[in-house]
Amino acid sequence: MESKFSVSCTGETLKVELCGRLDASNAEVLQAELKKNIGQKISKLVFFAKDLEYISSAGLRVIIFAKQKVGVDAHIFLIGAQEGVLNVIKMSGLDTFMTTQEAFNE
Repeated sequence: MESKFSVSCTGETLKVELCGRLDASNAEVLQAELKKNIGQKISKLVFFAKDLEYISSAGLRVIIFAKQKVGVDAHIFLIGAQEGVLNVIKMSGLDTFMTTQEAFNE
């Protein structure tokens, strides 16, 4: 599966759709896209991960960056993550500041 992502902002909700792998080969590109939203009022930061097969430490750093720089006061969601990705999120402790769930209701 090809690794890709898309970032869109609707109102105060920043949505990030992830597909394939989020690792050192593409994490910097995603971070650059997220940087474009610094300074906007973001109340929800939503990572759609149902098609994400793998996340590395570089991918985890992008999520941390998003929380610290883009959505400082935002509620963070991880939607539809596969078991392997969810396990990495839990082992890293990122599940302590984000809500993991199967679907996102605005």
